Amino acid sequence: MKNSIGIIGMGWVGASVAISILNRGICKNLLVNDINKDIAEGEAMDLNHGSSFYPSAKVRSAEIKEMTDCDAIVVTAGRGGSGDESRLDLLNDNIKIAKDISEKLKGFEGILVIVSNPVDVLTYYYQKFTGLPRNKVIGTGTFLDTARLRDMIAARMDIDPKSIHAYVVGEHGDSEVVLWSGADIGGKPIRDWPNWKSEYESEISENVRKAAYEIIKRKGATNHAIGLVTATLLKWILRNERRIVTVSTVQEGAFGLNDVAISLPSLVSSEGVEEIIEIEMSKVEKQKFDQSAEVMRTAIEEVRDLN
Repeated sequence: MKNSIGIIGMGWVGASVAISILNRGICKNLLVNDINKDIAEGEAMDLNHGSSFYPSAKVRSAEIKEMTDCDAIVVTAGRGGSGDESRLDLLNDNIKIAKDISEKLKGFEGILVIVSNPVDVLTYYYQKFTGLPRNKVIGTGTFLDTARLRDMIAARMDIDPKSIHAYVVGEHGDSEVVLWSGADIGGKPIRDWPNWKSEYESEISENVRKAAYEIIKRKGATNHAIGLVTATLLKWILRNERRIVTVSTVQEGAFGLNDVAISLPSLVSSEGVEEIIEIEMSKVEKQKFDQSAEVMRTAIEEVRDLN
């Protein structure tokens, strides 16, 4: 079924991904699934009732096995975190869900986008469990963190975030790394702007790192921004726009990394992740990035030990 996208997991995040996809007119058919079939059916009904207000698309609930002909499948299924839990705290529960879903994806050859947390470790194991090529299993990773970073810089500098070029790499989580050394606004290094202060860097880095915790503490989940991030990533991939974004994939040689999923600037196209960009980092940033990679390796090994 071409020009189709599937979403597995219709909680807060899945619903936000769905409405963001529909508003952008990315596909003609949207298939939604949830372990609670009533939720999937209810969301499909609700979304179809709004069809007069977005580009033409049909939404229906479906079994996971029915999604194997889709161009892309988004996985948001899993237990969400509480305000005092790290993303890695979710690992044991969500890896079991990943195994079950992967078994039902046999025959799928499209792009698999992982949103569930901990996204890096789950990206690694979805790739292993499904056997899909590394370039076709993509975690949203630090794409959202990068968007948050640019928003916070924009607020501080009173400049539109689309004019800001700055990246967050590494884990989507507590060990993530902001690459301040390469950040620029309109091509001018951010540190050369007269109204930029060095103390902004630690302040903003911490706010980006804590952003999800602060939102969860207030409303119970993060959903709108990640919905927009995921839909945008799908649009760029399925329309072969060849954009560079910070997403998580199982690495094969970049910065000497192998067999670990982590976020780096990546060229995405209709083939998935086509190339990893080995962006310049300062010595301190590279050390922090290496530490983040080690956190991911340890989490991956913990799963192996449990299984």
